[in-house]
Amino acid sequence: MTAHGARAVERCRILADVPFSETPGSLFRFWLGPAYQRTLTQAAQWMEEAGLTTRLDAAGSLIGRYEGLTPGAPALMIGSHLDTVRNGGAFDGNLGVMLGIELVSALNEEGTRLPFAIEVMGFGDEEGSRFAAPMICSRAMAGLIESIPENMTDASGITMADAMIRYGLDPACLTEAARRPDELVAYIEPHIEQGPAIESADGEIGVVTAIAAQTRQRVTVTGQSDHAGTTPMTMRQDALAAAAEMILAVERNGASGGGTQVATVGQIDVTPNTSNVIPGEVRFSLDMRAETNEARDAMADAIRTDLRAIAARRGLNIAFDMPQCLPAAACAPELVEGLARAVTSVTGRPAQRLLSGAGHDAMAMVDLCPMGMLFIRSPDGLSHHPDETVRVGDVDLAHRALLAFVKEFQS
Repeated sequence: MTAHGARAVERCRILADVPFSETPGSLFRFWLGPAYQRTLTQAAQWMEEAGLTTRLDAAGSLIGRYEGLTPGAPALMIGSHLDTVRNGGAFDGNLGVMLGIELVSALNEEGTRLPFAIEVMGFGDEEGSRFAAPMICSRAMAGLIESIPENMTDASGITMADAMIRYGLDPACLTEAARRPDELVAYIEPHIEQGPAIESADGEIGVVTAIAAQTRQRVTVTGQSDHAGTTPMTMRQDALAAAAEMILAVERNGASGGGTQVATVGQIDVTPNTSNVIPGEVRFSLDMRAETNEARDAMADAIRTDLRAIAARRGLNIAFDMPQCLPAAACAPELVEGLARAVTSVTGRPAQRLLSGAGHDAMAMVDLCPMGMLFIRSPDGLSHHPDETVRVGDVDLAHRALLAFVKEFQS
């Protein structure tokens, strides 16, 4: 076992501590916040110690570069994201950045330069924890965002443009974060699996073949607020009671795909949210994912049909807003095979191949360059949770596999 895997784990734990979170007692770090800024300062220091030069791009993401044999050569990019969900875990996203740093540290210790540069990427926003538009930074890098959404605000009412200005960024220059295809040879994202498949196969690391299609929507159900004590049950237009029925319909549709699709309501807002007033309006999130674009769209259509029928039967209005719709993203076959060979070289077994049900920055980067992913076992399949963890031995295997991969890789 090398020291690199243990150090990657230790640094993830450091970044889960008080200075790097917006909320004492739990981990929550969002794009362009004070804790995010402190995290970038620390990560940049680690990058520079490993032998990388660092910079921020126009979206506020952190990029470290380790030159190849020819200065200015196209780069193989390795990394993930540095933001977290609210009350999240230490390793989601962050581990991929730390593994990128440790990869360069190992190359630098050997005095090894490659025919291509290595860039270590710390994306600023993947989770959408601050604004309802995930993967802002990777989509900006892939040239998929032409301008800042004008009316999108965070929980404090701060617009995305104002958040950028307060951080010292120019919203009008966001498109400058876009990279040219000839600047990158590939993007590799190491990531915890966030599910139970590797552990159930008694494995340590695996290779992703594709990322599932997904869509995130916001549903608004509008009824009539009224007195909870004087309005007969038969005369109510209770938006919350209707939403409860709708959520069960979402669950039922999600479960109808034989394990190849999922549907989740994870957030709900009730107005006026008072104990003695019938709820007049409810807004809830709707997350739908499936193996293919066609399966996702069919499920989404079925769910919308069921929800509209519930609203009509109860005499309510319903509206749908879709802030995100991401197609399934296939990993480049040559990267899948290269990563699989590297995994076998360090484990002595054929590499396990997996579909990712979770979304990743790699979904955006596939529009810019060939993309691949390496998964690391999630004990108990747990993620987006304070108890999310990893095993040091697994992380060290991932480090060794990445090192083997880049040494074999031909740009």
